[in-house]
Amino acid sequence: MNSRSRGVQTPLLVPILLALLTICGVSFAQAPERVQSLIDVLAASQTGVVGFTPAQIRHAYGFDQIQNQGEGQTIALVNAFDHPAIEQDFATFNQMFNLPPCTAANSCFRKINLGPAGVCPSTDPTISQKCAIWGLEISATVEWAHAIAPKAKILLVESVDDQLSSLLAAVDQAVASGARVVSMSWGIPEPVADEIARDAHFSATNVSFVASSGDFGHGVFYPAASPFVMGVGGTTLHLDSKANYSTEKSWSGSGGGLSSVEPEPAYQAAYPIPDPGFMRGVPDVAYDGDPDTGVTVFDSVPMGSFVGWFRVGGTSIGPPQWAGLLAIANSLRQQSGKATLTTGKGVLYDAAKAQPASFNDVGNGKNGSCGVGCKAAPSYDFVTGLGSPRANVLIPTLAGQNP
Repeated sequence: MNSRSRGVQTPLLVPILLALLTICGVSFAQAPERVQSLIDVLAASQTGVVGFTPAQIRHAYGFDQIQNQGEGQTIALVNAFDHPAIEQDFATFNQMFNLPPCTAANSCFRKINLGPAGVCPSTDPTISQKCAIWGLEISATVEWAHAIAPKAKILLVESVDDQLSSLLAAVDQAVASGARVVSMSWGIPEPVADEIARDAHFSATNVSFVASSGDFGHGVFYPAASPFVMGVGGTTLHLDSKANYSTEKSWSGSGGGLSSVEPEPAYQAAYPIPDPGFMRGVPDVAYDGDPDTGVTVFDSVPMGSFVGWFRVGGTSIGPPQWAGLLAIANSLRQQSGKATLTTGKGVLYDAAKAQPASFNDVGNGKNGSCGVGCKAAPSYDFVTGLGSPRANVLIPTLAGQNP
């Protein structure tokens, strides 16, 4: 069972091992701008893979029906602190699942660290805990962006710390470095100081920004709340014995609701979303995120004394995979001479109107006790948004748009 404290602003990782409980079950005081890594661990193994594999997820969501794998595109994963051995862990993951090598040597992988050299590992217990949490986050996002778009380049940008201003500076660096899709598996509860002014970090034309909606049920996190960002909620995904999509419902931890700060964007008004109160609705879309049905990740940053394979969930898992989907669509668009997608233009809502079969409409489950606003429902809802992707339909739809 996934145990969590709604009032704690740092993840309470599920105590499969005493070491995991010791290192990750610690509550930190929440500084005004301290951002939360939105990842959860349910299982760990030093002897073999635990959790859904790339082949299972790719088949379930229809990616294996798309020939293009993101050629010519760069996906940026923005995270905090540092993972000193990310290339080695990434290589272990790729070798396990027969994915193409993605290294600095073959120009597929690049890491930009904006902080002081050698911050991780650390002898400071507080920093060591942060290195462990963000190290797992880095492994998960890098590995799964590549799993979905194996021919796209991967750019990891690590901010100096977990303050919002630092992570937004890393977002700017990602855009300046040529990324056309930027994934952010982190967030901070609204309201955020100068929130609307900070949206300028996501206003670049022909760039898509994707962020986690939160892991604590009903409630809105930033930057998923920005109208320029695609917010990703969480689901509970079940597959049959052949990895076919079976059932999917909303995950109880999926963040969502109406922003208390951001006005309703034109693309949501035009869709329309239900009863918006003229405010931005979150999330826009969803993806498997329940730790009970989580994905496998390899990570060597110690959780206590443990390293190896983890089954992880949380709304952290969706953004890098949605980023991979957008990279594939952009690759197809590039081949036909079209501009890359801009999430701030509401391209997902245009796709939903043009081809409703682009999404798995997740119509059951809830993320709280606030009534209609906490329940998944047909079409758009404040738990799973438009739904999870049917990549084999959605990608061609996005590729054909003329935004």
